[in-house]
Amino acid sequence: MDMTTDKAKVRYALLSVGEMTAADLRTIAEGTPVITLMERAGQAVADAIRSRWSKRATLVLCGPGNNGGDGFAVACLLAEAGWPVRVALLGPMDAMQGDAAQMAERWSGSVECWDDVDAASAGLIVDAVFGAGLSRRLSEKVSSVLERIASPCVAVDLPSGVSGDSGALLGPAPRADLTVTFCRAKPGHLLAPGRFHCGDVVVADIGITDETVNILQPSLWQNHPDLWRRRWPWPDGDLHKYSRGHLFVVGGGMATSGAARLAARAGLRAGAGLVTCAVPRSALLVYASQQTSVMTTPLPTPDALPELMEERRVRAVALGPGQGLSDATQGNVLKTLSLGTPCVLDADALTVFRDNADDLFSALHEHCVLTPHEGEFQRLFHRSDNKLKDVRHAAEVAGCVVLLKGPDTVIAEPAGDTVINDNGPADLATAGSGDVLAGFVGGLLAQGCGPFDAAAMGAWLHGEAGRQVGPGLIAEDLPEAVPAVLRRLKLGAV
Repeated sequence: MDMTTDKAKVRYALLSVGEMTAADLRTIAEGTPVITLMERAGQAVADAIRSRWSKRATLVLCGPGNNGGDGFAVACLLAEAGWPVRVALLGPMDAMQGDAAQMAERWSGSVECWDDVDAASAGLIVDAVFGAGLSRRLSEKVSSVLERIASPCVAVDLPSGVSGDSGALLGPAPRADLTVTFCRAKPGHLLAPGRFHCGDVVVADIGITDETVNILQPSLWQNHPDLWRRRWPWPDGDLHKYSRGHLFVVGGGMATSGAARLAARAGLRAGAGLVTCAVPRSALLVYASQQTSVMTTPLPTPDALPELMEERRVRAVALGPGQGLSDATQGNVLKTLSLGTPCVLDADALTVFRDNADDLFSALHEHCVLTPHEGEFQRLFHRSDNKLKDVRHAAEVAGCVVLLKGPDTVIAEPAGDTVINDNGPADLATAGSGDVLAGFVGGLLAQGCGPFDAAAMGAWLHGEAGRQVGPGLIAEDLPEAVPAVLRRLKLGAV
């Protein structure tokens, strides 16, 4: 993937637990002591707390490692500012080691026994038990306290019980109102279900440089326009409709025509110069009577596709929405793939291969984008509790870009470069929303965008259009929200 600038790649990088550890170690090797990093982390958390809440009884829950050391730093700073602070420690003080122990020694107040901690009386709780590096399930002892948290909660690095690499829950993680992490966000801040436990996420600078992040050569980013903004296919003065690209949307019968029509209108709104719905002759009148800007043409058999596409100078194809699970759908997909034309496969174009996935995989090529939802993904690929790992593996198996939809849409290409798109509101969980996304991606492919760019751009556009519409959204609203979103994108307002 060719990102816009190294600066954007560094700024929006998401660091795995291993990469974050490497960044810490490199910073320490270059002369910044661990205790200094801990002081800066504590200061960042304390500052974030004081900017959001007034003085109140605060309970800081500390673990035995460096996350707990950060917690003691927070406790000291809040107490110095006049806040009433209590500290509870998981385990004995003499079990703490290194810089965490040194930070704990600065705390002049009492330290409560974990087993006796009273979380209910606190007006604010700071969770500094375990950070992003937690790899084992929480013990019953830890869980018994965390699951009783009802007060406003601030998590240090990541709520305890959330995996930093996958967002999976390793126990009853508290639902924080605020999470303060350091240097860069981690996958667990964006991936469900962990993201729903983080609340607002603040990424604090503690002195780990951009150069250090760049040296790590991260391959995961939070999807943001700065990653691809300069490659958005804005029309210029010497273009005509064919040079802006012709998108074919292969549709199904009358009863399910709405899905393909949504995809077609979305393709137009995303910038394709022309969009044609190629449909069974029996459904032609339904499609034609419901669309004005979108053209229609009969598609009698899959064998007719090559000639139709050549005649109409088709640059990209969208298959799947409303097509039905039939031999004709499978034939349309395989025929399109045999031509090497950029295409997006969604919905029925994926499910129709549930019993013969290898036939699909052997036909796919590098110009394809697959856009399954969870159910469609599981019919073709292995699924575990690590969405990031699963989508990357799926892209490798398929040999093309895979976009797994959800509140934490993950987009991966076969080489491993990946983005997580997190701007989609819950309002997008409505019938036809995925068809619109397929149309956005198809429209961008038709304009010459590479498959990874088209998927990342389309997912962001989909989420931003959803935010533009807001509550009450239905799928038909999304294409109509695009002009306002694109105006802001072009002006650099997003």
